[in-house]
Amino acid sequence: MRANTLIMIVLASVFGVLAVVLANVWLANQRSAMARTEDVNRDTLVVAAVPLKFGDSLSADKLREIPWPAGAVPAGAFKTTKDLLAGDGAKQALQAIGVNEPVLATKITGPGQRATLSAVLAEGMKAVSIRVNDVLGVAGFVFPGDRVDVLLTRTAHNDGGPEKSYVDVLLQSVKVLAVDQVADESKDSPTVVKAVTVEVSTKDAQKLTLAADAGQLSLALRQAAASKAESTERITLSDLTGDTPEDVAKRQAEAQKQAAADAAAAADRQRADAKIDGLAKAVERVGSQVDELSKTKPVVVVQPPPPAEPVKYVQPEPPARATIGVFRGVKLETYDVPRQR
Repeated sequence: MRANTLIMIVLASVFGVLAVVLANVWLANQRSAMARTEDVNRDTLVVAAVPLKFGDSLSADKLREIPWPAGAVPAGAFKTTKDLLAGDGAKQALQAIGVNEPVLATKITGPGQRATLSAVLAEGMKAVSIRVNDVLGVAGFVFPGDRVDVLLTRTAHNDGGPEKSYVDVLLQSVKVLAVDQVADESKDSPTVVKAVTVEVSTKDAQKLTLAADAGQLSLALRQAAASKAESTERITLSDLTGDTPEDVAKRQAEAQKQAAADAAAAADRQRADAKIDGLAKAVERVGSQVDELSKTKPVVVVQPPPPAEPVKYVQPEPPARATIGVFRGVKLETYDVPRQR
């Protein structure tokens, strides 16, 4: 047998023995831990035997009692089903409760109460509804129980200056109580809604009511575990394009100048149209007068002939020169000489 093979067999035997020893130690520790657990004082806790939704009535067949360490009972839990159902009237679930999930007093109504938003509100909090659409409502992906940030978009009108549009984060980590008229947190299918109801303090309720008239509200869905407030800042048009406020003011001034020029041109066209209409009406009046005159019968006026003027005889003046003919032999010669007066 080769030396390498012998060494490998020895090492395998050592590791095998070591594994057996460690396994025995682990099993002994587990048995001792179980023995210590059996010495712990136990109590009972009421949990849901079936899945419960918002508004479901509680009954004995939907609940059951399970053993629970006496020192680890959650606050607001019930030890027996009888204690949970005690009182006149049925109790209803205020939120979704899964199977074997402890039923706490904050998750159910009081005896005879209905599962309404007023029962879900925490102490000192108010429910306020925000009007949204398919875009402002995060395309219908906001459900009861989610946390959202409320954004306010508005335009400020400065006296003699350009308009400024900006967006502010109005409220952060606001709990959504209901979408439209649905407050069931177990709903998981996206739906385009027209209103979202949120839980806020009295001061925040005043802010939302005022902001609804001051500008446009929109929602930003937060991560389920992100409840810590963030530092925010105002976003303006210059943050979108990189322009300075002077550039934005210049563009707005040019737009206002162009708008004024268009208004002046429209006024000139309106005045020209008014003049044309006036001329058309004047021509129409003249035409109507001519038509009236053409309908009247003409009157013939006979005028006497003008008096005859007396005929005067004018003696013509004799010519200033005369022509004289002289025969020289048989030849006739003519001469133009002045006439003797």
